[in-house]
Amino acid sequence: MEITTDIYLGDSKEQLKLLPNNSVDLIVTSPPYADQRKNTYGGIHHDKYVDWFLPISEQLLRVLKPTGTFVLNIKEKVVEGERSIYVIELILEMRKQGWLWTEEFIWHKKNCYPGKWPNRFRDAWERLLQFNKNRKFNMYQEEVMVPMGEWANSRLKNLSETDKTRDNSKVGSGFGKNISNWLYRDKAYPTNVLHLATECNNKNHSAAFPEELPEWFIKLFTKENDMVLDPFMGSGTTLIVANRMRRNSIGIDIVPEYCEMVKKQLRPVELYLFESKAVYEAVKLKRRITVR
Repeated sequence: MEITTDIYLGDSKEQLKLLPNNSVDLIVTSPPYADQRKNTYGGIHHDKYVDWFLPISEQLLRVLKPTGTFVLNIKEKVVEGERSIYVIELILEMRKQGWLWTEEFIWHKKNCYPGKWPNRFRDAWERLLQFNKNRKFNMYQEEVMVPMGEWANSRLKNLSETDKTRDNSKVGSGFGKNISNWLYRDKAYPTNVLHLATECNNKNHSAAFPEELPEWFIKLFTKENDMVLDPFMGSGTTLIVANRMRRNSIGIDIVPEYCEMVKKQLRPVELYLFESKAVYEAVKLKRRITVR
């Protein structure tokens, strides 16, 4: 079984046109935010961001499989003391395009350093917006389960009779719970808040996210040999993680230096996986890295 990694040099809007319809299982990406990364990506103005991104999201909608998922890491900025609404506007326009805004995850940057301004404090979080083409999509929730945690020792110690039945919500939402279902379990499902440290100083990129971020979503939404796409590849974190997890991957970036850097970083991953002949014989895996 061959695992492929294809790197495309060029503008995402144009390079995406080279990919077949319904060919990608997961898209994980962090495009340049409004008015940022001017030296490398031009610094798209917040008033023009939606118009800039919609032709790209149109292509992403085309290449994503009906069972696939698109995870968009994006963040608002503050303009003249007020939060910009370009992310909200983008969500609304993408829904008109045919996307379903299925979920929103929060990345809590647990090592964020403090700071303040006259009217606010430092952000310690970023959005991870989940979009899908259909309401039914591939999702492997058991792959991201976490240890039960200390809360179980106190919360499950003395259960009421209500806790032992499927009690309806007091606000009438229709959702019920049976807390006793979690007795004697080692693991629970996570929340939609990811507590991960930032990681950029050693990536040769000003806005690299930690490997744990794409890894978590790759576990949640894909299986081995699925296809993962990052149309704003940057330092190649998504591709490197996908390669290590035996997923096929495609990366696109407009900066030649990043494409070359990612190609060099992928080679050690390949060598590490095959340094043991016994491992190679066991998995019968081949890898191909292509720069287009």
